[in-house]
Amino acid sequence: MNELRRKAIGLLARREHSRAELARKLAADGTDEDIANVLAQLESEGLLSDARAAAAYVRAHGARFGAARLRQDLRSRGLDPAVVAAEVGELPSELERARAVWSKKFAAVPEDAKEWARQARFLQSRGFATDVIRRLLKDVDA
Repeated sequence: MNELRRKAIGLLARREHSRAELARKLAADGTDEDIANVLAQLESEGLLSDARAAAAYVRAHGARFGAARLRQDLRSRGLDPAVVAAEVGELPSELERARAVWSKKFAAVPEDAKEWARQARFLQSRGFATDVIRRLLKDVDA
C-alpha cells in the first residue's frame, strides 16, 4: 500500500488528476480496495481534488478550445458534470476565445467559400460552437 501511495503522489506531483483518472492509472498496481483506500486518504489530506483537477485543465486549455471540447475532455477524465459545468461556465465569452484562436492561426479574412470552410473546420475541431464560428467569420474585422 505504501508503494501504491508513493506512485499516486508521484503522479499528482506532475499534474492534477481526477479521482477516476488516478484510479485508472493505479489499477495495475493494486487491488480495487487498496486503490480506493489510498485515494480516500489522499482526498482527506487535500492532495487529490476533482475540482482542482478541472480548474487546472481549464486554466491550461481554456484559451485554445471551445466549451464543447473542454466539456468532453473533462468528462473523459471522469469528472462530475456539475464540476465540469462550473469550471467551463467561468470562462470568458466563447466568441472572444474563438477570435483569439482564429487570429493566431489565420492572417486574413476568408476570401472565398473554400477558405471560409477551411477556417470554420479548424475552429470546429477546437470545439467552438457552429453559431460562434458563423458570427466570427461573418464579422471577423470587428
